[in-house]
Amino acid sequence: MIEFRNILCPIDLSDASVRPLAYAAAVARWYTSRLTVLHVVPTFDPMQVRSGSIGDPVSIVQPMPREQVLEQLRAALSATHTATLDVTLAAEAGDSVKTIVDQAVTMPADLLVMGTHGRSGFDRFLLGSVTEKVLRKAPCPILTVPPHAPAKAPVDVTFTQILCPVDFSPSALQAFGCALDLARQSGGSVTVLHAIEWLADESHPHAHFNVQDYRQSLIDDARARLQALIADQPGTKSAVTIVVVAGRAYREILTTAAAQEADLIVMGAQGRGGVGLTLFGSSTQQVVRAATCPVLTVRG
Repeated sequence: MIEFRNILCPIDLSDASVRPLAYAAAVARWYTSRLTVLHVVPTFDPMQVRSGSIGDPVSIVQPMPREQVLEQLRAALSATHTATLDVTLAAEAGDSVKTIVDQAVTMPADLLVMGTHGRSGFDRFLLGSVTEKVLRKAPCPILTVPPHAPAKAPVDVTFTQILCPVDFSPSALQAFGCALDLARQSGGSVTVLHAIEWLADESHPHAHFNVQDYRQSLIDDARARLQALIADQPGTKSAVTIVVVAGRAYREILTTAAAQEADLIVMGAQGRGGVGLTLFGSSTQQVVRAATCPVLTVRG
């Protein structure tokens, strides 16, 4: 059974970081977990800054001291329901991605909770934000929380409508088991989605076979594999629905999530192609970028 006993929530102290912190607190309350809230700065030491003009004096910039960062973390916590939780505040200096991943390994963390939009906004995320880089390197599942998630801090976890895309890769199968566990624990339901991307269009003038019949055979085969996958999970009390569609995977995932008002998407971090999150076009990245509900990414 999945359990998140040690949760790490890195925040950048922007207004957008309130939502992921609220979700991290809610999950920590659910599992009676230890929650570590982390903020990373480039340095705590004085820095020399030149104006750029020859002969101009060098200015000394004093970064925010560690205690002031910790005070801001305490202020951020005051907006969430953390009074009854075991919370550790951490302010560290260094490279953000390396520090977060190192902290996750050292704890060791069972779950990372991060926002998809920080101080630099959406454009920065598209170009490779801290969150996106951590997604590639983290050793544990990551719950990404978009700015579209409910603004009100969730006192209790409400992951009862779970969507789990499955492409039968190892990480997708791991995500499927995680989704079922979460649904069992919350008394929720799981929709298992598989998208047939090949032959998704209606017109194939050069095909020497019946495209519609072949597409249907692919759909039937995928449905049978999903049914067998569910049958291998004895004692599943949660409701499981199978959906097989033809179309681009990430678009079908987002469309289904919106139509079913999913409050969580659980998916593998690495697909059948083996490249995982190293390329910008993967289904996981596209979903994390555009989802309006939290996304839990799971490695195989």
